[in-house]
Amino acid sequence: MAVYVDDMHKHPMGQFGRMKMCHMIADTTEELIAMADMIGVSRKWIQHPNSPNEHFDIAMSKRVIAVRNGAVEITMRECALKTMQRRKSST
Repeated sequence: MAVYVDDMHKHPMGQFGRMKMCHMIADTTEELIAMADMIGVSRKWIQHPNSPNEHFDIAMSKRVIAVRNGAVEITMRECALKTMQRRKSST
């Protein structure tokens, strides 16, 4: 089981104003919430809760902290593949 952060910040769509962002996903909701709590991201910012698409959009400063705390760095493509796998296993 793991938490993952992608490289969306390298793409134009990874910008929110001047802030660069990335996705944070996990194998389980519990892991995702635990990491959000650990890195100081409010639970209210979860997107698509309780679905295969659940994730947080996090700033690069939070990404650094997540990686320091065990998050695995993946590409946007790998993130999409993991999300598709979760979708298939939830049906």
